Amino acid sequence: MIRVVLADDSFLAREGLARVLGTIDDVELVAVCGDLDELRSTVSDVKPDVVLTDIRMPPTNTDEGIRFAGELRRSLPQVGVVVLSQHAEPAYAMSLFEDGSNQRAYLLKERIKDPDELARALREVAAGNSLVDPRIVDKLVSARLNDPGIEKLTKREREILSLIAEGRSNTWIAESLQITKRAVERHINGIFLKLELPEDGDANRRVKATLVYLTGAAA
Repeated sequence: MIRVVLADDSFLAREGLARVLGTIDDVELVAVCGDLDELRSTVSDVKPDVVLTDIRMPPTNTDEGIRFAGELRRSLPQVGVVVLSQHAEPAYAMSLFEDGSNQRAYLLKERIKDPDELARALREVAAGNSLVDPRIVDKLVSARLNDPGIEKLTKREREILSLIAEGRSNTWIAESLQITKRAVERHINGIFLKLELPEDGDANRRVKATLVYLTGAAA
């Protein structure tokens, strides 16, 4: 079972999320919180596998969820975090992954209407992996279509680049695109060579490197 602590300042949102979590067989909701102070205290006490948190909560209603994810890197590095946001903001995603992308996910709130999407995020994070909402990746890729690096990529390579940024594994990409895993690996090597990104077999660092490129932070 994946033990989850839920945090959102909206009562209705908490109730809705709790109901969705209740439909996921391998997830146990162990606590619900309404603000950052309560979340800190609760996580310290129950030490869940994953924190599912809104990006904005009291006391400042700015980026509490992301800041708390950063705190957990130092205090409880074994605890994963799935951050929920109303808006597709790439800058928030990059802030979340600033100290590493493993055990972190950035998901749009509209996705939680589908229990399968939320379940996937929780499972990936609990397993030590990372995940980025596809809409954010689409926004990043579209913003850089005129970039010389992106222009070097073939249509297939751009497609795979997007899937890498979402946190998809080579196996998942191969099955989704109906090509061999070996072909995926060749495409990825070509992508990283053309974009002058360091080759790295670690899937989480690969996600971060791709996001850094897509946000222009590596330019």
